[in-house]
Amino acid sequence: MLTVVTESLTDAPAVPDDGSEERSLVAAAARGEMRAFEALYRRHAGRVHGVIARLVGGHGARAEDLTQEAFVRAWQALPAFRFESSFSTWLHRLAVNTALMELRSRRSRPQDEGDSDEEIFDLIGSADSAGHTTALSMDLDRAVASLPPRARAVLVLYDVEGWKHEEIAAELGMAVGSSKAQLHRARNLLRDRLEAHG
Repeated sequence: MLTVVTESLTDAPAVPDDGSEERSLVAAAARGEMRAFEALYRRHAGRVHGVIARLVGGHGARAEDLTQEAFVRAWQALPAFRFESSFSTWLHRLAVNTALMELRSRRSRPQDEGDSDEEIFDLIGSADSAGHTTALSMDLDRAVASLPPRARAVLVLYDVEGWKHEEIAAELGMAVGSSKAQLHRARNLLRDRLEAHG
């Protein structure tokens, strides 16, 4: 049910709607209608995958797994959805929380082999299969993906998602001052990395 062609995940924007069609789909999905939920999935999978991919550092398979997990959680929680916010806002927050829970669990266990945040920079300057230097194609997403996980999470939540430091601190279990310090650190690292490879 929730399988989507991977290539379309990051390019598929949420379908604009005046709200009534989406509200009907949400209500139908909350009653257990699978087709309505599949329609919601198709509308929002790209945006959900995008924010999760940025939070976990662009690790493709990990982001895809977490996207699927976020939609499974949405399916399970949908009967309790009360339309106090838009469905997309609710879903987006659920997706962010799914990614953050995964980041917290990774922080509490030893680093998985082959899952280093620094691996991206090992490839910079090497030729890709077309013979182009990867440094030429380095973009902001790759630079953000290379940041340490906590700094990356704060940067994405604050600069990309528009969260306040108080929200970030509460969600990540840190002091507000630590959130601000991590943002400063992330911005400096990002600037340095983009300058070094630009």
